[in-house]
Amino acid sequence: MSINWFKYASPKTFYPLAGKIIPWSAAGAAVLIAYGLYLGLLIAPTDFQQGEGYRIIFVHVPAAWFSMFLYLLMALYAGMGLVFNAKLSYMMATAIAPTGAMFTFLALVTGSLWGKPMWGAWWVWDARLTSELILLFLYIGYFSLQAAIDDKNRADKASAVLAIVGAINVPIIYFSVKWWNTLHQGSSISLTKAPAMAAIMLQGMLVMAVGFWLYSIAVILMRVRNEIAERENKTLQFSQE
Repeated sequence: MSINWFKYASPKTFYPLAGKIIPWSAAGAAVLIAYGLYLGLLIAPTDFQQGEGYRIIFVHVPAAWFSMFLYLLMALYAGMGLVFNAKLSYMMATAIAPTGAMFTFLALVTGSLWGKPMWGAWWVWDARLTSELILLFLYIGYFSLQAAIDDKNRADKASAVLAIVGAINVPIIYFSVKWWNTLHQGSSISLTKAPAMAAIMLQGMLVMAVGFWLYSIAVILMRVRNEIAERENKTLQFSQE
């Protein structure tokens, strides 16, 4: 049986679909995040160099991954909105921004907590830290620009342009440790090399990442449904005036 996915490009048909996905994603997120924390905090061995303090990476690294991934996803939906003038794409981009900002803030805070015992300072103007901070400002700029413009169509287009232009910062974050001499350590996971960590550490980190992904799906879809309801109600009010 084939499914016509294009019909879900309409906010009205996407709304009930999102409602069905949310509880499953939320439940999966709760289970996997709890299991990931169990692996990372209780099962994974103590690091021979960093001691117990390294365990913060089980939150920090997946949060950093999703701070970048969600920005690219936001920029993609914003671009689709501009190209196809698709209302749902704009709504998706709008819904992604707060979650992406939350993960960026979490990555910065946990990175600071990790950096204090390792570097002796809460913050350094390291290339990766600085570019990650810029990412947070881009997220804040995105939804601040939307809030500053009363006309929703103009707000969607203006913020979409900002999201697309700001996407150049994501590869800067990722490659900063290779392009510049930074204090931040390089990636422990590579597609071309064996991971530089114990298998149980990698497992815990990946479980947390999947948990964060399911969490993102749940809260983004909840926010999209609120956005659809709000915009459709406004449209109905205008048509009745």
